[in-house]
Amino acid sequence: MASRIQQIVADDFAALNQTVVAQLHSEVPLIESIGHYIIEAGGKRMRPVLVLLCSKNLGYRGKDHIELATVIEFLHTATLLHDDVVDMSEMRRGRPTANTRWDNPSSVLVGDFIYSRAFELLVGIGNMQIMDVMASTTNKISEGEVLQLVNQHNPQATEADYMQVIHNKTAILFAAACKTAAILAGASETITEQLHQFGLQVGIAFQLVDDVLDFSGSSEALGKNIGDDLAEGKPTLPLIYAMQHGLDKESKLIEEAIKSGGREHLEAIIEAVIRSGALDYTRAKAGEAIDIAMNCLTCLPENEYRDALKQVAEAALNRES
Repeated sequence: MASRIQQIVADDFAALNQTVVAQLHSEVPLIESIGHYIIEAGGKRMRPVLVLLCSKNLGYRGKDHIELATVIEFLHTATLLHDDVVDMSEMRRGRPTANTRWDNPSSVLVGDFIYSRAFELLVGIGNMQIMDVMASTTNKISEGEVLQLVNQHNPQATEADYMQVIHNKTAILFAAACKTAAILAGASETITEQLHQFGLQVGIAFQLVDDVLDFSGSSEALGKNIGDDLAEGKPTLPLIYAMQHGLDKESKLIEEAIKSGGREHLEAIIEAVIRSGALDYTRAKAGEAIDIAMNCLTCLPENEYRDALKQVAEAALNRES
């Protein structure tokens, strides 16, 4: 699915990848080594592809959408570097995390470099409205990270707490990708806000499905260990739902696992989560988000780019990795 979507904007996608590599240049070899390591690990590039598709759908003819897509990719990459340090993760995209291969200080500092390079590119685009959106977005992402840290090892976290975390930590960058592309293309306020909402709902669905796959996927497909969220003591929606609707003994087991972290009772907890209907519930919530997202696209011109945006939404919901 991802490759078919990318082919619709093949030339722009190739230009994006070239710009990403070029903008990772530094006179400090370690920065280039870590930057290239995480970028070359792959990934779906969903967020920057949204920039390309939205701008093309709205008839944008310039070249700044390539730099804007690079900004989105760099912000995402920087958060990955920082996340892996905070979460003490050892595997991402099927290979050791940068902090495992190098060390935590190097990963944090290179993440800072990539953040700052993203804002250098924004200055080059020279659109204050886009700059305002991206400044607000990075601030909210940071808040989301702190909220997640506050909720870590807290079995009393609610579904509302969880939704606030994923809104800020994940969904808001999808939203920014779509909204800034609309601003760049000179779209109306109505279309700009509809695309913002589209990206937000796709991002919410993406994270909901990600949290389902943490219990139902495979390490090989995901490129990371199953049960990472539980091991880190994160109260994700499947766990919150299972504690509320599972058997008392299962709820207590999940509660203790969130408090202590680790994978000691992972198999039993996966069974409890499945039996409670938590995965079906979480996928249903993702489906609701995608329904909203699809409705947001009705205001856009009908063309192959709008069709591709629908495919992105469907891919976020139906992905297995």
